[in-house]
Amino acid sequence: MTNLLGIFESFGPTVKDLLGPILRYGPNRYSICEPSAAKSIYGHGTQFAKSAWYSSWTTPGSWSLFPDQDIKSHAHGRSLFQSTYSMTALVSYEAFVDECGALICQRLQEIAENGESVDMRHWFQCYAFDVIGIITFGNRFGFLDRGEDVGSLIQALDGHLFYATLVGLLPSLHPLLYRIRNLWAGRKGTGRGYILSFTLEQIADHRAGADAKFEKETTEKREETRTEPFLSKFLVKHAEDPEKFSHQQHVVAACVSNVTAGSDTTAISLSAILYYLIKNPDCLLRLRVEIDEFQSRGQLSGYPSFKETQQMTYLQATIKEALRMHPATGLPLERVVPRDGIEIAGQYFPKGAIVGINTWVEHRNSTYFGQDADQFRPERWLIKDTEALSHMNQHWIPFGLGSRTCIGRHISMLEITKVIPRIVRDFDFELVSSEAGKEATWSTQNVWFVKPTDFIVRVKARAKMS
Repeated sequence: MTNLLGIFESFGPTVKDLLGPILRYGPNRYSICEPSAAKSIYGHGTQFAKSAWYSSWTTPGSWSLFPDQDIKSHAHGRSLFQSTYSMTALVSYEAFVDECGALICQRLQEIAENGESVDMRHWFQCYAFDVIGIITFGNRFGFLDRGEDVGSLIQALDGHLFYATLVGLLPSLHPLLYRIRNLWAGRKGTGRGYILSFTLEQIADHRAGADAKFEKETTEKREETRTEPFLSKFLVKHAEDPEKFSHQQHVVAACVSNVTAGSDTTAISLSAILYYLIKNPDCLLRLRVEIDEFQSRGQLSGYPSFKETQQMTYLQATIKEALRMHPATGLPLERVVPRDGIEIAGQYFPKGAIVGINTWVEHRNSTYFGQDADQFRPERWLIKDTEALSHMNQHWIPFGLGSRTCIGRHISMLEITKVIPRIVRDFDFELVSSEAGKEATWSTQNVWFVKPTDFIVRVKARAKMS
């Protein structure tokens, strides 16, 4: 089953060339790679709801934004959170991200001094988890402090991802299997149940230590500062209108979603960026030249700011290209054809058919990205042909597309754009082969996410610029 789930990562990019724009990958399930598909399926105003496969991603009987299959319900729910997750609000959290950035650099310095080889995906996940902890609850979880899976949270998340991916194929079994699985695991449950228990403990700890006056401040006053953790803002919203912004359906659900979705995707993206830079030393050199030039002109701080990094064109192109080459999700973004049916790529799909675009296939399509679509080449994003750039951007979908674009994408991009120039500036990385005589590379674990494994590197500190 794991091999079947990985088909799109290993074989998917060439599917269109071999089999055409439509691939049937299960009963009534179709992966589509055709220019008009994105707008037809995911465009704003379309009535393609998420498939029942997504229902296994939440606790049975409870609401969560990500798996919500009701289009109107999702739109309403998203509107309640949109301002909190906007980039305008998130840039005020830079100090939180800087704190975690300083700590991962400290750990890398220690690793370099000890001459160790380490799995960088693990350290990137530690970084991402601690950022989520401090942004959501006001304190780091301690992953970077300890360098290990704190409270077995990563293990629980891995279990949840595997469970949800498989059980989503038979969603009617989810209520029963979820209950059996968590009863068997004990008081704190397992997978999603364990993450829920962990989140409830974090909320209880936060509320126990919160100042009563602070809790009663108005949302308007809180939004002026935008420096308090998400949970504090959610609790204020709840206090102001408990019916509109309920504790269980909104406060708890949003915090659980942050914990569930906030580390894996960012760790995968960070790993992809570093991996492709190591594999392409000319690109790494060009990025370092840009970093050094910005720093020498006083345009790059010791702790790079988000605003500074937006001016670094090669950095932005590198990030974009790595997320094109290795998007986090590895399965089609399933939607259900509405009642009138639809024709795509010359094929009619009736009501109830499940259709979707696979990001891996879309991102390797030579029609959109050129004949070298399988090659890592950040320069493709630096061309002056605005029409070609617009065409590529339309098919660059690492965070999804349409009204269901990942609401947490700005958190991820904030983490990525601030830490990558820092570690590239301060450290050298060398891939280490897991077997003598074999090329140094990595493997991937293919479930819903395409997670790098065995991303073993040797770290060396670079000389600081004067």
